[in-house]
Amino acid sequence: MNIKVNFKKQASDKSNVNSLLFVDEKFNISGLKKHISNSEFSYISDLLKTKDFKKKIITFDISSKKKIILVSLEKNITNSNAENLGAKCYDLFNELKKTEYNINSDTIPNGSNNVTGYFLHGIKLKSYKFEKYKTKKNKLIISLNVTGKNIPSQKDQIKFSSIEKGTFYTRDLVSEPGNILHPDEYAKRIKSLSKFGLKINIYDEKKLKKLGMNTLLGVGQGSIRGSYLVTMEWNGSKDKSKPLAFVGKGVCFDTGGISLKPAKFMEDMTYDMAGSAVVVGLMKSLALRRAKINAVGVVGLVENMPGGNAQRPGDIVKSYSGKTVEILNTDAEGRLVLADALTFTEEKFKPKFIVDLATLTGAIIVSLGSEYAGLFSNDDKLSDQLIESGEHVEEKVWRMPLNKNYDKLIDSKNADMQNINYVGGAGSTTAAQFLQRFILNKTPWAHLDIAGMAFSKYGGALNSGGATGYGVRLLNKLIEDHYE
Repeated sequence: MNIKVNFKKQASDKSNVNSLLFVDEKFNISGLKKHISNSEFSYISDLLKTKDFKKKIITFDISSKKKIILVSLEKNITNSNAENLGAKCYDLFNELKKTEYNINSDTIPNGSNNVTGYFLHGIKLKSYKFEKYKTKKNKLIISLNVTGKNIPSQKDQIKFSSIEKGTFYTRDLVSEPGNILHPDEYAKRIKSLSKFGLKINIYDEKKLKKLGMNTLLGVGQGSIRGSYLVTMEWNGSKDKSKPLAFVGKGVCFDTGGISLKPAKFMEDMTYDMAGSAVVVGLMKSLALRRAKINAVGVVGLVENMPGGNAQRPGDIVKSYSGKTVEILNTDAEGRLVLADALTFTEEKFKPKFIVDLATLTGAIIVSLGSEYAGLFSNDDKLSDQLIESGEHVEEKVWRMPLNKNYDKLIDSKNADMQNINYVGGAGSTTAAQFLQRFILNKTPWAHLDIAGMAFSKYGGALNSGGATGYGVRLLNKLIEDHYE
């Protein structure tokens, strides 16, 4: 992030510092008289007569050294719209290549602390870049001096900062190449988060074999890297209430195994661990903001490789739950990792609910593109809460069907079930139907298939392309609105 925010009591007296001021949706600037000079006010008034008011952001060259930026705020602006405006301003800052701006929060019509906070949040979220492996990095630092009464409270500043850090950590993890972030390294990075107050437990292959997590272990057995289940516990509630549980698929690289994927676009399979990265980023965020809830994150970390010891199509394995699975396609591996992780999470932590996240199926991209994650759930209340939270932060989910009639598509003649539906159709639903079989005690559960949301080649409102961090803000909102 190349944004530095300074909260100050009053604006800089430097006459050549660029200014960002807020106006209403009609660009009425009468409220700016006390914040800019008479000559600047007259100059902007004249130019506004010729400007296109369809734009939300207009710039004025006051001199060769100074610009004034007017940002139009619609009446009753939503938090998401304030974030999106901030993101657009970040793009403008990059175009202008100016390093310092004064942002006067007192110019916000019908001033609100939240508008400034969400506006700055949008700027910061859009500023993310993954340049770790570039020899020439963008060294431009943009300083924002924020003044006035309408600045976010200390509590809100901590909240925004924690969400940003959690989201950026998720994006960092997803952006790492497979030769760097293999399961061994990933487990070490999660362990380092214990410094924030998280209780971390790492189950290596020896422990997993003892537990009987054979569906998870089967996926990773063709790799020279280890396979792991990692738990992260945050105990922020004073009572001993049941934790909220979040489970993530962490396939650090997915070749498809023996059922090898085509070479084209296989390089994108570094992001097949995005579900786990969301869980890790969320847990970091909860710890940083000292969330007043109990929560647990559980991730299964494997690498799916074709090797002399790799799992074969036709193999039958016994899961942690005791149920047996016939492996018809080794590229349907994410559900095998999650199967053991879900049953383990439900049995060990007895959570209030379980939300799992995974880049699980290409079929969900066919259904929903890159606009919605697929939501599958056994619980209407949890589903409604996720849908509502997603709308608030524009990380949207769309509920898809689960029904016992789909079971026949994953029933196996040789085992309790098979890991893929070869009849055709309903690829995302049958994958979710498979996962549901590993929720044994009717715990409220939701599965988010984020295959279309975790990575964006063209960028989005709050990201510039690449790893999006989708899910961290959604689940933070779910917790904040319904469980804290």
